[in-house]
Amino acid sequence: MQHRTVGELMTRDVIHVPPGMPFKEIVRTLAENDVTAVPVMDASGRPMGVVSEADLLRKSADQAGQANLMPTPPLEAWERAKAEGARAEELMSAPPVCARRDWTVVEAARLMEVQNVKRLPVVDETDKLVGIVSRRDLLRVFLRHDAAIREEINQDVLHRTLGIAPSGVTVKVREGQVTLDGSVEVKSLIPVIERLCRTVDGVVSVSEHLAYETDDTRSTAVGT
Repeated sequence: MQHRTVGELMTRDVIHVPPGMPFKEIVRTLAENDVTAVPVMDASGRPMGVVSEADLLRKSADQAGQANLMPTPPLEAWERAKAEGARAEELMSAPPVCARRDWTVVEAARLMEVQNVKRLPVVDETDKLVGIVSRRDLLRVFLRHDAAIREEINQDVLHRTLGIAPSGVTVKVREGQVTLDGSVEVKSLIPVIERLCRTVDGVVSVSEHLAYETDDTRSTAVGT
């Protein structure tokens, strides 16, 4: 099975800013390019961090608290430093959480989840910026055509990986939802088939209605 990679899904023409860009210029850059965050890049083309709308809004939140417009919890030291920042290098979240071009969608999605970020700068072997991938980009795998999903399950999962004849299991795919009908030799194959189908790019859910010839999951009773 061949998962789509970050390199296939990423945006290559990345809007970025230099470390010295002033606050208002960053706001203008986000608005003019209809993006919510930009990498901050040094002179060698390597990302230093990412500045997002959330980073910039800390200044507004801090100003509201200082004006006593509403009760707000005190900012931590690092939040205070950002709120008082005036340039990209002072406002950005650093170090940047980056991805590689050859990563799969699964690897990138897991890193986003663990790090609680919405996008990942993509760097090459020398850590230079080559693109950026967002949650929206990763979701594009679910736009994959049903016919392509069905073909991959039939050929890669059932035939090549598990050695199951096409006549044994019927695969139906509708809007990414996979339904499996038919029969397999042993019961233990059923959860394996279901698990492998779920790993195919574009699959939303898997429902199986598979019979089996032999129940190989029963433990053999030891005679007394």
